[in-house]
Amino acid sequence: MEKETWKALYQCDICKQLFSGKCNLTTHKCILTGEKPYHCDICGKTFSQVITLTNHKRVHTGEKPYLCDICNKSFSHLITLTNHKRIHTGEKPYHCDICSKSFSDGSNLTKHKRVHTGEKPYHCNTCGKSFSQTNNLTNHRRVHTGEKPYHCDICGKSFSTPGNLNNHKHIHTGEKPYRCDICDKSFSDPGKTGKGLQQEVHLTVKQMSH
Repeated sequence: MEKETWKALYQCDICKQLFSGKCNLTTHKCILTGEKPYHCDICGKTFSQVITLTNHKRVHTGEKPYLCDICNKSFSHLITLTNHKRIHTGEKPYHCDICSKSFSDGSNLTKHKRVHTGEKPYHCNTCGKSFSQTNNLTNHRRVHTGEKPYHCDICGKSFSTPGNLNNHKHIHTGEKPYRCDICDKSFSDPGKTGKGLQQEVHLTVKQMSH
């Protein structure tokens, strides 16, 4: 007869759920109560789990212990490596139940769903404008602060968003990746292919031809 392995069970006094280890119970109770007993000794940020604190500290240390065995790129979090590997495999396990579009990363699916729902959970505390993604809010806030952290390494000009910097660089490289769907002309800046500007340009051309 096989010997039975006995495990002590620890019960949560809040929801009565059972856990096999005391540390699992402690973590569970912190999540329920909102308690964050683990502190980062560098920036003071607090966390409910030791593992979350450990992962956070890599922001300060720059440690990236998880290595992709295909391209050798390294990551600070295992989940980031897992998501990255799907670039190589083409796997997209997260599916939108509204339009069936697929994603390699669960967070990208969450962001995508806001296209359908119109949800904009991120609010500017200066003007109240709302956004569906945190990076859009971050970029918007620079309208108020005047911050331009992205610098052109060719001419030194500064920009508030990486997209604006990339479009600016096309001036130096001569690249024109944006094509007008009316006249087929190419532009360095996507704003120049906008419908309003297209109409203005084409009306001007029409007037000049008379």
